[in-house]
Amino acid sequence: MRLNDVRPQKGSKKRPRRLGRGVSAGQGASAGKGMRGQKARSGGGTRPGFEGGQQPLYRRIPKLKGFPLVNRKNYTTINVEKLASLPANAEVTLTSLKEAGILTAVKGPLKILGDGELSVPLKVKAAAFTGTARSKIEAAGGSCEVLE
Repeated sequence: MRLNDVRPQKGSKKRPRRLGRGVSAGQGASAGKGMRGQKARSGGGTRPGFEGGQQPLYRRIPKLKGFPLVNRKNYTTINVEKLASLPANAEVTLTSLKEAGILTAVKGPLKILGDGELSVPLKVKAAAFTGTARSKIEAAGGSCEVLE
């Protein structure tokens, strides 16, 4: 067998419809496209999602309420009250919390939330802090450092 012997399997290739070649050909005159209009023209038809100039659905939807942000940041969140069990002047990072067993799953960078009380001074390094969390950590004598 040679490359020039290779042919499609019998019955796998069907001849194309010959449009607009007379009534006896089966697809004569309007070639099965009806009378007139955009879809009857050569090259006719519109792109997917086109609604005749009306603002299309894919552009209307995000303007409505209740749609999530496209590139939303996911944080691993923890409240200030969970940090109260740590020793004084400890350095708090995502890895140190995981090693201490306070965090079980890591869903992204660390964010400190302000629920609960804190009386131990800590050196907290996180990607984000809420306003109340930052004030509670600094009131306890600790420091907040934002990581990029």
